[in-house]
Amino acid sequence: MRVRVLFFALYRDLAGHSQIDLELEAPATAGTAVARLRAMGPGLARLPDRPAVAVNQQYARLDAPLDDGDELALLPPVAGG
Repeated sequence: MRVRVLFFALYRDLAGHSQIDLELEAPATAGTAVARLRAMGPGLARLPDRPAVAVNQQYARLDAPLDDGDELALLPPVAGG
């Protein structure tokens, strides 16, 4: 199955792209996708083990299932005051 992965801010810098299409074996979860991304290269290896994620524009846990055509967004921490 194919999932579109969106990267924002620092994660975009680590990935070198704002989005990629990721091929995964079904069944897959958001956590499966994160693990696969971390294995793809030195920049992506710096992603945290448990980043905040959204699946199809809804905050989700890493055990959230993914389906073909889903969108997975990796959301970096936000600082503010």
